[in-house]
Amino acid sequence: MPVFAYSGRTRTGQTINGEMEAPNREAVVAQLRRQQVMATAVTPKARDIELKIPGFGAKIGDRDLAVVTRQLATMIDAGLPLVQCLDILAQQQEKKIFQKALHDIRMAVEGGATFSASLKRHPKIFSTLYTNMVEAGEAGGILDTILNRLAAYIEKAMALKKRIKTAMFYPSTIVAVAVVVVIFLLIYVIPTFEQLFEGFGATLPLPTVIVLEASRIVRAYILVLLAGLVAGVVGLRFYYRTPGGKMAIDRLMLRLPVFGPLIRKVAVAKFTRTLGTLVSSGVSILEGLDITARTAGNKVVEEAVLKARTTIAQGKTIAEPLQASGVFPVMVVQMIAVGEQTGALDRMLNKIADFYDEEVDVAVAGLTSLLEPLLVIFLGVIIGGVVIAMYLPIFKLISVVGNK
Repeated sequence: MPVFAYSGRTRTGQTINGEMEAPNREAVVAQLRRQQVMATAVTPKARDIELKIPGFGAKIGDRDLAVVTRQLATMIDAGLPLVQCLDILAQQQEKKIFQKALHDIRMAVEGGATFSASLKRHPKIFSTLYTNMVEAGEAGGILDTILNRLAAYIEKAMALKKRIKTAMFYPSTIVAVAVVVVIFLLIYVIPTFEQLFEGFGATLPLPTVIVLEASRIVRAYILVLLAGLVAGVVGLRFYYRTPGGKMAIDRLMLRLPVFGPLIRKVAVAKFTRTLGTLVSSGVSILEGLDITARTAGNKVVEEAVLKARTTIAQGKTIAEPLQASGVFPVMVVQMIAVGEQTGALDRMLNKIADFYDEEVDVAVAGLTSLLEPLLVIFLGVIIGGVVIAMYLPIFKLISVVGNK
């Protein structure tokens, strides 16, 4: 959409200048008229050409959204008008894409749209959860309180995501290093031993034969193996995008012996935190369950939450389908049932979320301490096994010469 630079006079005779994004000049004049400003000059502004490379450039992350949400809540609580708050946030925003979105939201609010409706124009930045909570805050006259809750929710979600990344980084790095080292040995080191063993004149040990054959295969078909690996990863991603594939893989992830319990605790923490935040902000339980299901991140949890939504619509409780899913622990189901009976479901859900946040911390620490010795053993077996296999014939030769 083009940007127009304008000049105009207010009803008091004051001259103002500014910029506005609009489909055409007439739309700018009409918008200024609604603001009781008479346009004196409206000219198209040349756009700066931005080079966009896929995968690079500024992205709007959770931290950016949390900071803006917290600042907006503070300014509204201080009594500043919403339009002025959005204008200040847009001016101080360094990321062009976020600045442009905030400017568009400010213009929409100035034009008479509600804040929540203006946010919905940018679904890639503001999620359904975000816009629904803002809508509830506008309806209840507690927008600043809702924004503070949203900022707290985003910050806790960021902390949870960081814990998971920390738990996954160490083992994935070790495995990647092991794979690179083994491939290097098979391509560049093992061939040297192969030339040495050609004149050995005796039967090579089985481990040595296996390693030598593996080296020949890797050297001959390295491109085919890499292409197969890439094709396998791409195929798995496509399969995961199908409803059946996502359900099968997510169910498998929950059943993994080491990572399964951690994934389950993360799912419970995310579900209870999201639903608790929505319900405490005034969003209806049915709408809250629908939003929570769409943001669950796990198909098994999503199906369980949608079943709970159906039972509530039929006048039943939320606890029964959650228990039947097998995903949620008995303690969680019982606490949710108590929250329903006492009318304090939002507080109970937030207490469960706090408890499982701590459980995730403990699980991550335990997983890290468990994986460290396992990964050391893994490296020793893989790399040490290759080295020993190469030296077995030499040890055999030394023992034969010694016996003579």
